[in-house]
Amino acid sequence: MYAIVDIAGHQYKVKEGQEIFVNRLEAKEGSKMNFDQVLLVDNDGKVDVGTPVVKGVKVSAEVLEHLKGDKVTVFKKKRRKGYQKENGHRDYLTKIKIAGIGKGGAKKKATEEVKEEKEETE
Repeated sequence: MYAIVDIAGHQYKVKEGQEIFVNRLEAKEGSKMNFDQVLLVDNDGKVDVGTPVVKGVKVSAEVLEHLKGDKVTVFKKKRRKGYQKENGHRDYLTKIKIAGIGKGGAKKKATEEVKEEKEETE
């Protein structure tokens, strides 16, 4: 089972138990977070695509640590002109671990719950 979730403006394909690096989040280390911007859920071939999000499905995660990424060097040069410019940066990242995918971030089959909700509303 995997899901595509929008975290801080970027889309990530996540699985339960996976550790990923995302842009710096405003949360303390060890805290738990829920992301409700789930765009797609795949449960063993049963795919639910949101319009734009899948309703009732959340991804829960735990913040492991805050860190800085590798240094990226930007070097500019114009040949035969004597122009050289070196610059660089390091991104601020947050390492999170995906705890669960499902209704409210619980470890449940998301597609069955979404189908039940659709039947209730009809």
